[in-house]
Amino acid sequence: MTHGTHNALADPRNADVRIYINGELQHREDAKISVFDSGYLVGDGVWEGLRLHDGVLVFLDEHLDRLWQGAATIGMDLGMSRQELTARIQQTLDAN
Repeated sequence: MTHGTHNALADPRNADVRIYINGELQHREDAKISVFDSGYLVGDGVWEGLRLHDGVLVFLDEHLDRLWQGAATIGMDLGMSRQELTARIQQTLDAN
């Protein structure tokens, strides 16, 4: 394994995690993005880290506000509504 500044300890709880990419839930080993994705090619993107506590997404509305504000700042269309994204997040949580 290559070592760098982003090393992390393996966590067996993540062995079977499912990841939502482009409309599909994929096993972590199969989850890939294209090398031609603009986030990879030029590094454009926005993100928010979410916390799940006792089955509740903490401060979800505030996180989504920041996500949409960040996307607007760089002229990025997120490709779905807040309601659609919330549904995809819940779908991912349910799968895991």
